[in-house]
Amino acid sequence: MKLTLYQIDAFTNKLFGGNPAAVVPLKKWLSKIQMQQLASENNLSETVFFIPSARKGVDYDIRWFTPGVEVNLCGHATLAAAFVIFSFIKRKKKAIVFSSMSGLLKTYRKKNCIEMDFPSWKPERITDYPSNLAPALGGAEIVGVYKHRDLLVELATEIDVKNCSPDFSLLKIVEQDIMITAPGNDCDFVSRFFAPVSGIDEDPVTGSAHSQLIPFWSEKLNKKKMKAKQLSARGGEIGCEQLNKKRVLLSGQCVFYLKGTFKI
Repeated sequence: MKLTLYQIDAFTNKLFGGNPAAVVPLKKWLSKIQMQQLASENNLSETVFFIPSARKGVDYDIRWFTPGVEVNLCGHATLAAAFVIFSFIKRKKKAIVFSSMSGLLKTYRKKNCIEMDFPSWKPERITDYPSNLAPALGGAEIVGVYKHRDLLVELATEIDVKNCSPDFSLLKIVEQDIMITAPGNDCDFVSRFFAPVSGIDEDPVTGSAHSQLIPFWSEKLNKKKMKAKQLSARGGEIGCEQLNKKRVLLSGQCVFYLKGTFKI
């Protein structure tokens, strides 16, 4: 079987920025084992697969795999998948509806970016977080810890986020994906995302994390529309909006890197 693979840099307007995703359009699902093997072979933070959907009102069913596991939501790979469809497969479409493990995800082609309607996952403050969390984050001074799908760790300043030097062996023991965040200097908030338990030490730009970061900062800053940056080595910029209690809007740009074929 010959398949096509695209590699797209998401949440950036420049090549080698943002977060690279492998995008594999399918006519029907491969086995979960095959998709996991392909994600491991690609060795990017995410490989995304999609097939035409049989559901009314839905364009495609979509799934995401890290090199180690299947995940229930991925923002940058959804952005990359929408970019591939808008650019190469259905060039006349203005909107795409994906069906996923996290429900329906709507994407819209705008002039300079793609918008994504995602679930809003407001994290709640917890006090019974792992005792080795601070050492795992290189001794970072923690302001507060919150949780929904992942742990959200609030730090005091952007410099604290930028200079954080995690111990990934300790983070594996924590056994949860972790985002650190603080107010931004030239944006509303900044973040970084660590997921060694999922096979990724540091994810360059994490769209799904913003399903938690947007409601957190929207309430804290009393703002609906915000701009965010992820302070990884590659860096990325995310447009953010709290639509209502259940939904958030993420927006970003993509850059095409390569298209190839492979056989399995």
